[in-house]
Amino acid sequence: MFSRIRSDIQCILDRDPAARSKWEVLTCYPGLHALIFHRLAHWCWTHGLKWPGRFISHMARWATGIEIHPGAVIGEKVFFDHAMGVVVGETAEIGDGCTIYQGVTLGGTSLYKGTKRHPTLGRDVVVSAGAKVLGGFLVGDGAKIGSNAVVIKPVPAGATAVGIPARIIPSKSGESADVTHSEPKFTAYGITQEDDPVSQALRGLIDSASGQEHQIALLWRAIETLSGQNIGGMSTGTDCVPGDAALKECFEAERLNQLVGK
Repeated sequence: MFSRIRSDIQCILDRDPAARSKWEVLTCYPGLHALIFHRLAHWCWTHGLKWPGRFISHMARWATGIEIHPGAVIGEKVFFDHAMGVVVGETAEIGDGCTIYQGVTLGGTSLYKGTKRHPTLGRDVVVSAGAKVLGGFLVGDGAKIGSNAVVIKPVPAGATAVGIPARIIPSKSGESADVTHSEPKFTAYGITQEDDPVSQALRGLIDSASGQEHQIALLWRAIETLSGQNIGGMSTGTDCVPGDAALKECFEAERLNQLVGK
């Protein structure tokens, strides 16, 4: 038990730059306290002591602001960061190395007892603040759930889910970004600029418009060369060529990309 607590403390020191010492983590981190309470409650629950398990869970909720059903299964090195208002349902499973932020709900959409109603998180999943993961499906290893996302379907390994309802952005490599590298990179709050589908779409449109303007300018320059006219200014004698042609590119692609976060 004590070795597991030491492991939990170390994982907090690794992922939270605000943590300065083991003693501070042990005494001041409600996420760690909630895990310790849960292990006791879970032991009671799995040994037929249902009411004591629920009561310990209730007291842990009062003390930490984190509500974890004693029937939930939680792996090693799980970090509840801040975590006020987190709710973890009875049949939820949280894999090793997961990080869960404040306001997260791992909830169910079914009222049938004895069924798998709550989600299963794989290894190294990051669930950002305010996200709701609802249903008895799998969130794959290394996946990231963006802030305030509402996830109602499975998330592949390494993918990112953002929006309401959540849109799934697959991993570029098709695998978990956290398990394909020798030194996994932790993404705080589970979101980066590359994970926003709206920004990706806008950047694609900007790049396309910029490329089209470049091609149009090249065409006008070629026409000017062939016709021997000053197409960029006033027309010199033919009606089929406009007086003001786009010989120079004016589309500010770089500035627009900065606005959308590129």
